Amino acid sequence: MPHPPHDLTIAPERIILIGLSTRDTAMDRVIEYLDELEFLAETAGGFTVKRFTQRLDRPDIRTFVGKGKMEEIIAFIKENNIQIAIFDDELTPSQLRNIEKIIGCRVLDRTNLILDIFAKRARTAQAKVQVELAQYRYLLPRLTRMWTHLEKQAGGIGARGPGESEIETDRRVIREKLSRLREKLNEIEKQTVTQRKRRADVVRVALVGYTNVGKSTLMNLLAKSDVFAENKLFATLDTTVRKVVIDRIPFLLSDTVGFIRKLPHDLIESFKSTLDEVREADILVHVVDISHPNFEDHIHVVNETLQDLKAIDKPILLVFNKIDAYTFIQKDEDDLLEAGPENRSLDDLKKSYMARGTHPVIFISAMKKQNIDELRAALMGLVKQTHFIRYPHNQLEADIDFQEDDIAE
Repeated sequence: MPHPPHDLTIAPERIILIGLSTRDTAMDRVIEYLDELEFLAETAGGFTVKRFTQRLDRPDIRTFVGKGKMEEIIAFIKENNIQIAIFDDELTPSQLRNIEKIIGCRVLDRTNLILDIFAKRARTAQAKVQVELAQYRYLLPRLTRMWTHLEKQAGGIGARGPGESEIETDRRVIREKLSRLREKLNEIEKQTVTQRKRRADVVRVALVGYTNVGKSTLMNLLAKSDVFAENKLFATLDTTVRKVVIDRIPFLLSDTVGFIRKLPHDLIESFKSTLDEVREADILVHVVDISHPNFEDHIHVVNETLQDLKAIDKPILLVFNKIDAYTFIQKDEDDLLEAGPENRSLDDLKKSYMARGTHPVIFISAMKKQNIDELRAALMGLVKQTHFIRYPHNQLEADIDFQEDDIAE
């Protein structure tokens, strides 16, 4: 029986977050990761009550954190009615089992939380199958603990299992389910490939970037469409494609799933077909939230993902979004005292180090519609260059006959 969806009238589940600073991860970086984990928990419908951090050379093989820290966590859970403990790394099956025996509440890791959000956000048949496939891949090595865990749950964060009519503990049955899901996904992907072939005569542009940087808002602005957009992580899960015509030259614009640090491997494997929109694009528009304090790290994560997808060598337009919200810390002349944050003008930004790089750079605010004409001009420069090289005999707008199912919603 499928797990019931979240009822927005119900109070959010009370959560604690747990992060570990090791020899490979400094504490300030752990704090950044926990900031993102808290946003993920909020996106899933939870409320973070407290964070716990610890410095260890390496994660404890049994309980991830040390004995003393675990005792502190257990005491806080009992005293504050905590319902979920979320760890900012993927726990091993044995760690999950050990922690759940002693902690007194549900236990999730970062991977499980992201899978839960993806399950909540999936809309199309393809996305739903992809998420279900990733869930079963995650659950398979954790069957001993996971099925009995889900059997007791009525719902909530981390309890959006694939939705079976009864709990099955037989690994052979689960592997058969995985096989059927792969077959189903292959059939859907064949249809997707057919749709892409119909679009082969048009330049294809893909919006890429870290999650929640404003890609969907920009998509709506450029394509005059109504793609769902909100201030939450992974608001867009299903790839959306729209036809856009500027200066009589048509191109296809696709909005893809946002990237994130520590994106679960099972999700990357399951979403390969969705990420094909990135691989097969002629031009990438890399959207960056310039107002985020860690935007440079986000750029690095996206570039690493593009490298993994073998798409880093494509023409890229780097778009710094949310300039209306961007501030910087101005230091005084003797560099001892810091003044308050100040906004920078568009001219200042164009003269900054951010404007100097290997790719063309544009500064905009999609929400405020600032500098959008310059973005359109830069984008059309790249589109025209690709269009005229590939289609020298098709200099004017083509009459592209898309059928309704050619455009992915």
